[in-house]
Amino acid sequence: MTTSNAAETPTALALPILDEDLANRLRRRMAVVEDALAGHVRSEAEFVTTAARHLMEAGGKRFRPLLVLLAAEAGTTPESDDVLTAACVVELTHLASLYHDDVMDEAALRRGADSANARWDNHIAILTGDFLFSKSSELTAELGADAVRIQAQTFTRLVEGQILETVAPAEGADPLEHHLRVIAGKTGALLATSARYGARFGGASREIEEALSAYGEIVGAAFQISDDILDIASETDESGKTPGTDLREGVPTLPVLLVQRSTDPADDRLKELLAADLSDDDALAEALGLLRKHPAMDEAKAYVVGRAAEAKALLAALPLGPVREALEAFADAVAIRSA
Repeated sequence: MTTSNAAETPTALALPILDEDLANRLRRRMAVVEDALAGHVRSEAEFVTTAARHLMEAGGKRFRPLLVLLAAEAGTTPESDDVLTAACVVELTHLASLYHDDVMDEAALRRGADSANARWDNHIAILTGDFLFSKSSELTAELGADAVRIQAQTFTRLVEGQILETVAPAEGADPLEHHLRVIAGKTGALLATSARYGARFGGASREIEEALSAYGEIVGAAFQISDDILDIASETDESGKTPGTDLREGVPTLPVLLVQRSTDPADDRLKELLAADLSDDDALAEALGLLRKHPAMDEAKAYVVGRAAEAKALLAALPLGPVREALEAFADAVAIRSA
């Protein structure tokens, strides 16, 4: 993978990297990845290029490619071109899923810009997502047959998670377990693959690869749940969306599901609101007020803290040093942001 002037551009890092030398290396490589992504979404058809660049140029934290690069630092060949390719694979996969998500959610905005389906239409958004999935598959083929298998398995889990989010739990199934399975598929799976790719193509041992993959799965799901908690707890848009958006749209989240399983009569009013149409601002404000004071919020926060601790425990497979410290700091940040 070739570099360009973009490789010299300072890049903000989405993860808390405490060691400055490590941070500088990751900034340089992330700039190379960013430059490469711009090339990978280019098509011979100008309109396709415009549509494919739409969400990428709207920004984003780039957690997944950064995790690839950071995990690679646990190995002997962190500067391998395969690591950079893998970083592009996971980000293209993530971007593709966003196009499809917005169609399914009928979203008008993504990252502060018009969603592709709002700017054009559902057909364009779906096909652009397909285009990006195909580009990620092309790149994965460069990494070998085993990477293709891992990518296919990851894609399966992403799609299953998205489908399960749109259907009610099976009769007799626990809605909470159903919800956690959705999050594991939609968010945990790709974070797990990001960490696995980084470790594998960075030359880490199989023990470290497996530990980092499990870490990515857990911390990814915990991060999503912490986002859901912030959607309720925050009175600003620090979670990236207007507080109460999930409630208004009827999206199930961990705190809501915990309330719904409550048998305490004192929760009847809140449960009534959660089951109703919350498009009315007053009803939404009442639901938010009651939910913010409910013990379910502390229970959900404790769940995130516990999952973050599990993720950190897995890092015992790594030697002490800046890489392990950075991964521990990410898990801590996930726990703190929900507290």
